[in-house]
Amino acid sequence: MGRKGFYYNQNACIGCRTCQVACKDKNDLDVGTLFRTVTSYETGMFPEAHVYHYAATCNHCEEPACVAVCPNAATYIDENDGTVQHDDEKCIGCQYCVKACPYGVPQYIESIQKTHKCDACIGLRSTGENPACVAACPMRALGFGDIEELRKIYPDSVSDIAILPDSSQTNPSVAIDAKATALKPDPVSVTL
Repeated sequence: MGRKGFYYNQNACIGCRTCQVACKDKNDLDVGTLFRTVTSYETGMFPEAHVYHYAATCNHCEEPACVAVCPNAATYIDENDGTVQHDDEKCIGCQYCVKACPYGVPQYIESIQKTHKCDACIGLRSTGENPACVAACPMRALGFGDIEELRKIYPDSVSDIAILPDSSQTNPSVAIDAKATALKPDPVSVTL
């Protein structure tokens, strides 16, 4: 079984944040904690200004920085599908993973003094369902599956866009069908 990851079609995404809400609901997250976030960016200047959205979550990296620094093996790579998982029983709340992740994915939850993150809805997937964010997207801008198969299906997809750290750091399991403007330097985060 191949390493699993997310496909994201930026050209289809309308920035509605339905994926963000579905993830928050499925994981019963408190205010201020998100495992998937949708952020909007602007490039260029009037009259050539462009906007794009990015729906970010755990990239389930092949070489995850969070796993490398975890002193108790609470964050680990699932041997069945290559996703990065988290074991609450082993987590000591040190937040090393929070500081190490170049994507800012792991979230420290003060009320339980542990770190949590996207697990690609491993429970839903075990019953044949898609991750909540994928199932909820009204534009079908998200997909999940074998990352190498997704890259074959979408041969123009990339792992690097202007707002992300260089993919050589962790080898993320993402395939982004990027808007041309997302490849341009100096994007500015905007609130829509």
